[in-house]
Formats: sequence, structure tokens, C-alpha cells
Amino acid sequence: MSKDPLKSPELYLNRELSWLEFNQRVLEEGLCEELPLLERLKFLAIVGSNLDEFFLVRVAGLMRQSAAKIRRRDPSGMTPAEQLTAISSRAHRMFDDLSAAVRDLLRQLTDHGLVVVSRSAWTSPHRQHLKSYFAREIMPLLTPMALEDLKPRPLLPSMQMHVGALIVSEAELKGAAPGEEPKAKFVAVPVPSQLSRFVSLPTEQGVHLAWLEDVIAGNLHELFPGYKTLAAASFRIARDADVVLHDEEVEDLLHAMEKVVHSRLRRAPVRLAISANPDTRVKNWLTRWLKLSEESVYEVEVVNSASLMELANRRGFDMFKAEDWPAQRPRDLIGSDDIWQTLQNRDVLLFHPYEAFDSVVQLVEHAADDPGVLAIKQTLYRTSGDSPIVRALGRAASNGKEVTVLVELKARFDEARNIQWAKRLEDAGVHVIYGVAGFKTHAKALMIVRRESQRLQRYVHLATGNYNDRTARMYSDFGLMTVDRDVAADVAAFFNLLTGYSESVGWSRLAIAPTGLRQKFIDLIDREIQVSSPDRPGLIMAKFNSLQDPEMIRALYRASKAGVQVRLNVRGICCLRPGIPGISDNIEVRSIIDRYLEHARIFYFRNGGHEEVYLSSADWMTRNLSKRLEILFPVLDPNARRRLMDALQVFFADNVKAKRLLSDGTYRPVERKGHKMRAQLHFYQEAVEAVREASHGVPQFRPLTRPKEE
Repeated sequence: MSKDPLKSPELYLNRELSWLEFNQRVLEEGLCEELPLLERLKFLAIVGSNLDEFFLVRVAGLMRQSAAKIRRRDPSGMTPAEQLTAISSRAHRMFDDLSAAVRDLLRQLTDHGLVVVSRSAWTSPHRQHLKSYFAREIMPLLTPMALEDLKPRPLLPSMQMHVGALIVSEAELKGAAPGEEPKAKFVAVPVPSQLSRFVSLPTEQGVHLAWLEDVIAGNLHELFPGYKTLAAASFRIARDADVVLHDEEVEDLLHAMEKVVHSRLRRAPVRLAISANPDTRVKNWLTRWLKLSEESVYEVEVVNSASLMELANRRGFDMFKAEDWPAQRPRDLIGSDDIWQTLQNRDVLLFHPYEAFDSVVQLVEHAADDPGVLAIKQTLYRTSGDSPIVRALGRAASNGKEVTVLVELKARFDEARNIQWAKRLEDAGVHVIYGVAGFKTHAKALMIVRRESQRLQRYVHLATGNYNDRTARMYSDFGLMTVDRDVAADVAAFFNLLTGYSESVGWSRLAIAPTGLRQKFIDLIDREIQVSSPDRPGLIMAKFNSLQDPEMIRALYRASKAGVQVRLNVRGICCLRPGIPGISDNIEVRSIIDRYLEHARIFYFRNGGHEEVYLSSADWMTRNLSKRLEILFPVLDPNARRRLMDALQVFFADNVKAKRLLSDGTYRPVERKGHKMRAQLHFYQEAVEAVREASHGVPQFRPLTRPKEE
């Protein structure tokens, strides 16, 4: 039996290296001289944060596989050990480029009065001021640890910033014989996370700042009187955070997840980040103590990139920040005074953050207080720290409504926050479901049941992004509000699937992962192949975050071979190789990195002229299609469908922020032909113009209202 040629490793890019190329595109935004300085600094902070999570999860998993002598090859043909070698080489270059970019930006900011003064450049007045500040504001919070003297050895927690130093007793130094050097001790001082990463310095002009860790390192003699500091460096340890919880076997998921969150602090180290040009003795001591190889040690300009974000968000210096784009009233809600009546008349498409997420918050708040609303059901994957939606759900329960919320406790790195929300919602009387055994619930769904004229009416909101009012100001996503009877019935069945033991049903409008979503996508691709012809080739346009699933990639290769034109806008990982003659020469892949994180999942199929458009919570990743509960939903309203098709065309027309994926896995800027098109700026200007026209009485043309359902 011959091997499927579409499974050849030469046709696939490695997932981890593809992700690093995505982070390279983020880094390039930080290098873009057309952007304001502090906007560039934000991108550099994101690069560092992204790399942190990459090591905590992806590199950690590969290290475990390599240690277990697993040699299974990924679709690109690489073993775990080979991937680790390639990752180390690429990541070290990236950290070097990141450090150089940070140094350059800080130098440029210095020229404009925002000065971060390195420890070596402190003046005598600086030192005197910082000594007083250290004694008053910092020293009482510090807990220095002599790592070699403590038994058992303390375990330094993951991602905690520390100042490490080698110190030696001054008495022993004085009593030592000529040429003899007393044995130095290694000490570690945790840097308090509740303090600002910057300490203000006295200055007559501009703003001068010192790094908090430098202030601690420069005053270690106050912590260890009678000792001399031989060398010091700041460092941070990344530990394996890829904790697998077999929740099918867990009786108390809430308690189990609390243990998972705690266990991350103590797991095996996978990376040591240490301040640039450290003393070799400090670096070597930490490397030996952590039992890490040289390849797992990274010298960086800024050990914790969060400090760069703090600096970028500093008040003042607005001339070095991006122009504010305040969210506008949603186009489909302009002139709407009664949300219930509006949704009876038409579907509402929301495009965040250009259009305010407040409309979703207000929908839940309105439902919480409306006496006609009897029940609210919602999924919560990631929420903000002070979520108005969670508060409204609690109030709804207090008002006597039936409120059921699925809080996904397994949302990575948001587990602790979601545990808190789950407890608070339970205390308010909400029925809380802690996810579904064996799967993460990644679907974004809200259903409100309201009594109207002696009948019950379901109102539904489905979205590509989370119910998070904070990230909704930074992530580009679509949401849809509808009362469509078939969609609402499917959403009701979906919630029954989440909260009970009901089996997956035959869906009328929705497709659900893990039971049928992958097959739905493949069926749509295969249908496009069937209706495609040389004179009228099929067309697939899709926008999502990542493409890694081998079966989906093979389906796209089949479509390309059949003459279907495939246009993909993939923000991050893309394991498909475009432009391979006879295989993928009809596939184009673009990526946009701009001020907002592109997060929407849109799927278009020409279908022989009977165009169909879908939105989804799912990417084309194996984890989304096989290991998560996801929703794909059709956009049935003609006006909303046209808006999405136009948006896709704009995404593919971007020639300012878009880059094209080449078959070798690298990206190149899209060639600029004709006028400049920056998709995100275009969408914002559209949103502003819609509100402006409404304020001037320009009529809003809408499709005919939906016939009333009997």
C-alpha cells in the first residue's frame, strides 16, 4: 500500500519554529521606525511575554519527551530532540535581537527626557537617594535567602524575579592568607512583585528612573552586613507549566486545579533568564544549581518584559504613544433604544474593538435586571480581573433568575482567576459547571430566555472572542446577536450538552467540536472542490489564528490541486507550505500584526455562487478540533454576511502591516501596489464614519426585518 504523498514531511513546517516566526513578526513591529517609541516598546514587551509562555509550555513538553527518549517525529519529520536544538538556536538569536532593540529604544527615549539610568551610571546624589528609598520602602519587604545554608534547599518559584549574588565575609577576607580567597556564598533575594519595577530618581529635567532590581543589587550590603558582594545579577527561572490533568478521573475538579496552579511553582526548570553580561561565577552557580544545560540559559537586557509594558504605559509622554482609537457605537445598534425589539427585527453583528464591547456587557446587565428574563446561560473561558459580566450574572441570580455558567477552570494561566470567579458565582447562587471532563470548553456562547406575550423567546450571542471586557479593547473579534429559531435551539442543546449527560444531537445550524467540526470543515472544502471548474474556480477565504492540524492541511492541499483558490489570513502558527508546484500553488497565506491582536475566525466558501460565511471559536488546530468544545455558526443575515465578506477582502488588501508566507517558512512584506491599505485603520475609520453619518441624519440602509415567528 503506497504512502499518502500529502503526508510527506517536506510539505509541513514545524509548529514550534512557525510560532517563533510569528514572534519574529511581533519583534519587527518593535523595530518599525514608523511607530511611536512607546508603541514599539509595547511590542518588545509582548515578544518577551510570548517567549515566556512558549518556554513554560511548548519547550517544557518537548524537554519531557526528549528526557523520556521519545523519538516520534512530528509531521515535519523532526524528533523532540531535533526540535529542541532548532528552537534553542532560533530563540537565542531572537533574545539577542530583542535585547539590542530594547537598548536602542531606551537610548532614543533618553534623548527625549525619559531616562532609565543603569546602575553603573548612578551619580553620588542618585546613590544617596536610592539608599534612603531602599531602607524605607524596599528593605522591609525583602526576604534574602542563603541558598547553600538552608536545609532543605529552598525552591525558587517559577517566573519570580530574583537578585542573585555571591557574597563573602569581610572578616574572613581580612584573616585570609595572601592569595587565599575565602569561599563565597550564593544568596538570592526575591524582588517584590507588588512594587513598581522603576524607582524615580531626583532630576531637574525630564523623568529619570532606576530599575528596582538594580536598587536591590546596589544595596545588598544593607541586607548582609559584614559581607562584601563579589558579583550580582538579576535572574528568573521558568519551570515546566504544561501540567496535564486527567480530569475524567478527578472527583473535585476545583480542588484539583488549585493543586495544579500551586504545583507549577515547583516543577522542573526549563530556562534561566539572566541579566545581560553577568558575572560568570553567578551564571555558572545558577546553571549548576538548576541542572540546566548552557543552551537553556539566556542572557537578556530585561529579565522581566512586564517592566517594559509598565514603562510604555507610563503617564505623560503621549507624543510617543499611538493615537487613541476610542471604540464606537456598533453600527447595527445605532438608533436602537430597545435591544430586545432590535434583535426581533434583525441580527446584530459586532466588530470589536472598533465597536464597543460595552454592548455585550449591557446585554447581560440588562438581562440581569429585566423582570421578563427568566434564565441566563453562558460560557466563560477567560474573564477580566474585575469582570462586569460576572458581577451582572451574580446579580441576576440574586434577582431570582435561573443562571447557569460554565467556568472553564482549565484555561491555561487563568486557572487561579477562574477558580475565584467560580467560587464567587456559586456564593451568589449561580449554577456553576467546572468544564466538561476530558475537554476544554473554548466556545463563546450566551443565551437569554425571556417571556414575551405568553411565549418564551431565546436571545443568543455567539462570538469568536472571550467575554473579557479588557482584552476586547485589544483583540480584534466578531460577535453575533440573534433570535434565529434554529440557531437558538442549537445553542440551547449545546448548553444541555455541557450541563448534563445528553449525547451530541443532530445540529440544525451549528457544528460542534470535538464531534463534528473537523468533518464539517472538510465537507465544506470537499464541496468547494466538487463545484469548482476551470472557468469558475472555487474560492475559500479564511481568517484564523493558527493552522496546524495535518488533516485540515491535507484537505487544503487537495483543494489547491483541484484548482480551488485558497486565501488564508493566519496570524500565528502555519504549518502549511504555500506555493509548492502541483501541491499548494493555489494557496496564499498572509499574516497581519498591528496594534490590535487579530483574533477573529472567519470562514468563507463561494459554493458555486451560493456564498456561505461562518464564524467560530476554533482555529484549525488539532487541540481545537479534537480536544475542545468549540462552535462553528453560520452568518445568515444578508447584511452581516456582506460585512464579513467585505472585511475579508480588506484583510487580504492590507499592504502596510501584512506579510506573505513563503514556502521555506519565512515571511516577506506584501508588495505595495496602488494606494496604502492598512486594514485596522480602515476598520476604525469605517466605525467612526458610521457613527458620524448617523449623527448627521444620514439614513442607515438595512435589509427588511425578519418575519415574526408564529
